[in-house]
Amino acid sequence: MPSDAAYWLVSAPLKNGDDNDLFRSIKTVVTDNTLIGGLELPSLKAGTLSSLLTLSDALPKHDAYFTSVVAKLLDTIKSLAAAASQSASQSQSQSQSDQDKLESYARINDLPPTQYLIPHSGARQGWTWDAARWGQDGKVIDVVEALVKEMNSIDSIQKQKVQGYNLAKGSLAGMQRKKMGNLSTKSLVGIVSKEDVVVDSEYLETLLVAVPNNLVRDWKEKYERLTTMVVPRSSSEITKDDEYTLFNVTVFKKVKDEYLHKCREHKFLAREFAFDDEAEQRQQQEMEEASAEEKELWTDLLRLSRTNFSEAYQLLVHLKVVRLYVESVLRYGLPADYSAIVLQPDSKTSLKTLKSLSSYFQFLASKERGTGKKASGTGGNNDEVAGEWGAVMEQEYYDFVLFEVPKVVT
Repeated sequence: MPSDAAYWLVSAPLKNGDDNDLFRSIKTVVTDNTLIGGLELPSLKAGTLSSLLTLSDALPKHDAYFTSVVAKLLDTIKSLAAAASQSASQSQSQSQSDQDKLESYARINDLPPTQYLIPHSGARQGWTWDAARWGQDGKVIDVVEALVKEMNSIDSIQKQKVQGYNLAKGSLAGMQRKKMGNLSTKSLVGIVSKEDVVVDSEYLETLLVAVPNNLVRDWKEKYERLTTMVVPRSSSEITKDDEYTLFNVTVFKKVKDEYLHKCREHKFLAREFAFDDEAEQRQQQEMEEASAEEKELWTDLLRLSRTNFSEAYQLLVHLKVVRLYVESVLRYGLPADYSAIVLQPDSKTSLKTLKSLSSYFQFLASKERGTGKKASGTGGNNDEVAGEWGAVMEQEYYDFVLFEVPKVVT
């Protein structure tokens, strides 16, 4: 059964040559809470049966790729919107504001996705094929190639921009982590002052050691005797947090490596640090530059993602319509006189809607297959089509052609 979390694209042969008949008829058989709109099928050149079967085999792969690109773009928009939101403690009104903002980002031609596919008025004039971009009577295989080329371009550019933003975001996060955490990991710039270390000595060097709070007493008792050549009473507490206390200790440079080894044996964590008068100012400047770059790339990526999402979703719908057209030709043959509609089923009545459609289209059922059975023909002689096309010929389908377009869930 088709998903109630998708729009349904439906096509069938024209009745009495009236393109509006399908819309009017289906509107009378589906439930009132099922949105329905018109759907324009292009007058494309179908080509040979063999080429159509080849295309029919390739279209599901293109469909899956297009759908994945649209999903990734929506995920990117969601993550960018989340990055701009406040913390989880924000108020309900702020949460609603963020949701409204997200919905304003995920739009198609500045319209909510439902309005792009189905006008709220329910008028017959619904979704139209973009003939200016994709032509109205070209070869179907050329149209598919053009759609795929455009989607590949969108996907490639988007990946590059996302990668650039993620690098900047990661760099900023790394700088922020250095200023957070406990004394065993955080940057000591701005914590250790010039008075805490011996500077420019030929023989002496000050080491900085993060000592677990439960071992502070051990440190004070043992630091002078961990190795020889330790300056007596040279250790003092610089600062502490909930887990560690930071001490300094001055040793002769020749025993530095041995002293560090002894610290590790006693579970004292030596920190690498070289005092620099300008380090704090430089770190702050780097942080500001990284933050500014991240914000700029966030803005650029959001703008691009919104544009690409709109474009990609339109490409996806056009590809779905091409699939609708190809399957209609394979199912009902030429000339391609078909009518199409788009429905948004209600989750509570979607099964009833499907049954109503199946009942209405019973007139299309052939004696050979019956309603909802496997295909036994495409409008031609099946004996001429065999082997590699078997999987295509054996697909299950309804008496009408139906494809799904995923809803945009924000």
